Order: sequence, then C-alpha cells, then structure tokens
Amino acid sequence: MQMQMTTSLSQRQEMRLAPRMIQAMKILQLPVMDLQERINEELENNLALEKVEPGEGDEAGEEEEPKAEETPEPDPDGPLVIDEHTEVDFNRLEALNRDWEDHFNEEHRPSRNGVAEEADRKHDAMQNMPARPPSLQEHLTEQISFLDVDPEQHELIRYVISHIADNGWLGAFVEKSDPNDPEGKKKKTEKVWQPYALEDLVANYPQPVTLADVEGALMMAQRLDPPGVGARDMKECLLLQLTPEMEHEELLRQLILNHLDDVRHNRLPVIEKKTGKPLEEIQAAIEMLRHFDTHPGSRFTSKETQYVIPDIIVTRNDAGGYDVRLADDWIPEVRISRKYYEMYKQKGLDPQTKEFLKQKLQSAEWLYDAIRQRRNTLEKVTRAIMNHQQPFLDLGPEHIKPLKMQQIADQVGVHVTTVSRAVDDKWVQTPRGVFPLKRFFGGGAENVLTGEDVAYETIKNKLLELVGKEDKSNPLSDEELVDQLNAGGYAVKRRTVTKYRKMLDIPSSRQRKDWSKSN
Repeated sequence: MQMQMTTSLSQRQEMRLAPRMIQAMKILQLPVMDLQERINEELENNLALEKVEPGEGDEAGEEEEPKAEETPEPDPDGPLVIDEHTEVDFNRLEALNRDWEDHFNEEHRPSRNGVAEEADRKHDAMQNMPARPPSLQEHLTEQISFLDVDPEQHELIRYVISHIADNGWLGAFVEKSDPNDPEGKKKKTEKVWQPYALEDLVANYPQPVTLADVEGALMMAQRLDPPGVGARDMKECLLLQLTPEMEHEELLRQLILNHLDDVRHNRLPVIEKKTGKPLEEIQAAIEMLRHFDTHPGSRFTSKETQYVIPDIIVTRNDAGGYDVRLADDWIPEVRISRKYYEMYKQKGLDPQTKEFLKQKLQSAEWLYDAIRQRRNTLEKVTRAIMNHQQPFLDLGPEHIKPLKMQQIADQVGVHVTTVSRAVDDKWVQTPRGVFPLKRFFGGGAENVLTGEDVAYETIKNKLLELVGKEDKSNPLSDEELVDQLNAGGYAVKRRTVTKYRKMLDIPSSRQRKDWSKSN
C-alpha cells in the first residue's frame, strides 16, 4: 500500500453570517418593550455597557463614551474598533437579505410577552388595580354553602360543580379527528363539545352513589347563579333561564325546543305557520331570546389585559404635515464605558483579561450600533409609510391607499425583508388612533371609472355602506351587491363579496331580512 500527499484547489460557496449582523437583524425586529428588556439584560451582564441616568447631558456622555479617533491602530491582538464599520456591516446585511431571504424568514418571531412585566412606570398603577374577580367555580362553591343540605349532598354538589366548564356547561371540549382521515395522517383535529354522561360521574365518584343522587345534585347546581349554569347543551341552557312569569313563556319554550335553527336563519314565516302565532309575537319572543346567555360562565372568564405600547408616534404639525418620532422614552439610553475601554488599552495587560474586556466591549459596541441602526431604519420606514398614507391621516380609514412593502423598500433604499422586520410587531400612534404598522400595507384594485387605485379596505367600507343603506324588507343579495359595487367602478366577483361579508360579520340577505316590513 503506497501513501502520498497531493494538493488541489476547489471552489465552494459558504454563508458566513457575522454575529453583529445577526444581532442587527434581531434588534430591528424587536418591538419597543422587548427591546427595553433586551437592553436591561445586557446592562446586567455586560460591565462595558453603561446606562445614561436621567439628568446626565450630552457633555457627560461625550466625556465618557470613546471616540473613533481615540481608537488605537489594529495590532496582532485585535484591539476593539468603536463605531467604524457600522455602515459597512449594514450594507453586508442588505446583501445577505437579498441572497438569503428564505433562510432569514425562517427565524422565530419575537414575542410581546415581556409587555406584562414592564417595570416601574406601571407598577404604581398596577397596585391600584382591582383584585381578581372570583372564578365560576369559586362563585358556585360559595353559593352551595348556603344550601340547606346535609354534608354528603354538599360534597356531591361540589363534585358536580367541579365538572362544569368555563363556559358554564357540564362537559368539556375534546379533540375530534377528521373522519376522512381515520389513521390521523393529516393530523387535523377540531375541538367539539362533549357533555358529561351522568353515569360516568356516578362511576368516578369516590363514594357509592346512585344515578338519582347525581341527578339531584345536578338539579341543585342548575338552580344556582348564573341562570343556565350546569346545562349540557344549548337547549337545556336556554330552558333553564325560562321562568313562568316571563311574557311569551310558552312561545319561548316552543322556539327553544323546536325552532332554534329557524330562528338562526331568520325563517319567521316557517315559525308562524308551525306555531300559529302572529308574526309580531314571534318577533317579540325572539328579541327576548336574544337576551338569554348562551354561555353563562363566560362572564367569569378572566381575560388578561394586553397592553399595546406604540413604537412610533405620529403627530400633526402646524404646517399641515406630520412629524414622526420614535417612542424612545421606554428605551434606556446606553453608552460604552470609558473606564473599561481605557483599561483595555493599557499596556502589559494579561492576555486573559484583555480577551475578556475585548469581548465585553465588542458586545457593547454591537448592541449600541444595532440600536442606533434600528432607530434610523424604523424612523425612515415609518416616515415613508405615513407620507404615502397621508389621506388616511387626513380623512380617515376609508381613504387608505394600496401599498406594498417593496414600494417602501425602494423608497428608503433597503431590501424588502428589512422593511418586513422593521414593521413586524410594531405599533404606531396616530391622530386617528393606534394601529399596527402592518395595517398600512395591503393590496388594491383599480377603480375602472376613475382609474384610481383603491385599497381592498376601501371596498370593504363601501360594502358596509351598501348594506347599511339597503331596504331591510328586501335586503341585497350577494349578486346585487356585486352589481352595485361594479356600478361604482369596483370590479369584484361574487366570491369576493361573500368573503368580505363574512370577514365583516355581515349576515346573509335572508338573515338580514326584516319580516315586519315586508307585509
């Protein structure tokens, strides 16, 4: 066996993504509260990064922050260079955005969960918030303590109550597989309501009880507040809320037992024919039925308040235009520590300490540059968006214009993925309200009468206007809505109108019909 050594040349492509570029992309994508959290973490872990305390002016920052001209020439040990290659690296970032767009778009999106933990400014206000309201289980358990029952019945009622779901019904939502996919290959499931069988409650109770015992305990639970609690389905929930002294009590019972589907689809003539009741009485009973609570436990469901902190503020100026500024009040102002920078430059520093300081100073520099670049990019992108959408600011949401991210990218001079990261999960406060920045992007269509491009949002508002003005005794069908929109220059198809109608929660023409006006 003969061994020999040879040399050869080969070409290959590799993606080498500088850590500071990765950090710049992530910082750009962070919303304001997550950025605040990220900076606070770095302040805790990096001694080379300092927070500029309130009251310290620019002079204090100039005294302590290293200047580019003070940076020593590179040496074999690789001394830190402050603020020299930011623009070069950002240009490289733009090139990487173009070449590796699909790879970057697979990154995980940051979360806004840090909003609930924002610090001191909300702390005092949170101390004054009311206490958490009682849950449904707590509300029901408190009531059974006043019932005149023996201890065994008391525990059985508590047991039944423990099986009442948050919506107030006795049962649970269970996942149901697609019947067309028995082997579960598609992995598509849906949650369906499954009432509890009383026989199962009997079998699972730790003490010997009969079915009659559990039925009695359930009847006691169903007498508690709120009305309708402990029902196993919609009909039982509505029936539990009926009382003999109610007006139209008999008709209401008939509607619940036999005509809920007719009520849902506004088939009043069918109900009139089958019940023999006049249309006016049926309409009055249905109006009462609308005030019944179909999910009596929902009022006890605790919903966590979601705070929205705007990243950008847009205000109208005296000249009739709009000024754009970042909401920087939430972001700590930071600088690179001159103390540790000077320590790093000292001659004779042992290599281990020098390398440690180099890493900390480099990390501080990268974060500082990334924050500055985020500020510049976000401000430029927002200003370009607001300039394009000034009719929205002047006249209202119905005047929003079609806008693509590529248009803003071309105007600002960055890649479209940079615009996408800049607007992702960002909110802007405008004279018209607080909106996500992505709200101002969307497609549109040309108005064939005026030649003007109109946003799909404008078409939706026109649809709402047509439905609002229609004759309720003879509401417009989807085909008629298409005809009227086309007559106004909005070239849409029936399936588009149907989709928009469902998005806007507009019922069908049959459900919108007012039968009292059709006679």
